[in-house]
Amino acid sequence: MESFAFPKCQKCKVGDLVPLSDFGNQGADVHYKAWVCTNPDCSFNIKIRNGDIYVNEPISTRTLQAPRVRA
Repeated sequence: MESFAFPKCQKCKVGDLVPLSDFGNQGADVHYKAWVCTNPDCSFNIKIRNGDIYVNEPISTRTLQAPRVRA
């Protein structure tokens, strides 16, 4: 069995960077759209949106956002 380790966060050196996925505009899977540090005190993140890379955008929980309505 092959083991896999997530990369260490280069900002805090404590947490691991874990990948997050999402869905594109057409509903297709977008794998590894974001990487987020697992250390809650760090909050380092990298996100890809429309081909652009964003670093350390504010993180909010889903409960603070209005639900998305899909047509």
